[in-house]
Amino acid sequence: MDIDYRLAFELAPVGLALSRNRTMVDCNRHLCDMFGARLEQLVGQSFQVLYPSAQEFERTGERIAPLLNRHGTYSDDRIMKRLDGRFKGEPFWCHVTGRAFNQAAPHEAGIWTFEDLSQRRPVKAELTAREREVAAHLMAGLTSKEIGRALTISHRTVEIYRAKLMRKYAASNTGDLVHKLMAG
Repeated sequence: MDIDYRLAFELAPVGLALSRNRTMVDCNRHLCDMFGARLEQLVGQSFQVLYPSAQEFERTGERIAPLLNRHGTYSDDRIMKRLDGRFKGEPFWCHVTGRAFNQAAPHEAGIWTFEDLSQRRPVKAELTAREREVAAHLMAGLTSKEIGRALTISHRTVEIYRAKLMRKYAASNTGDLVHKLMAG
């Protein structure tokens, strides 16, 4: 049985993108639908167009490069934004997984999957870029010290952001905050 890899790429149940130097060189229909975009709006574009801000795009790239370099893969939950369509500009939680084709040059080329988590985890509060990063790590079960190391900030700074998140979500403790973040 011959397998049509192009058809498999197109029909994959997750958004897929092939990248070169953090630019999309190809993507499937599912990714286009998820971000409310046409293929021509994505191919040839930097992944930055899918992020809430250029700052988050840059920080994410800096954070994942050493991990891609060391392990060849990376995954996390992060807030992305719809590019176009009726939900243009809408932020949503997305699970992103990537594999570098060359661990020594992790951004050189890779394949990325995107899974829309908005049905299970809607974005309800207005969060800053750093609050979104801290929230994603809290949901992954990391401590303030672990989050601080991952984001290259002090654990006390993480605690300040966690306190802000607790106020925004009216959470009584970190467990309650994580529950509310997971629920949206």
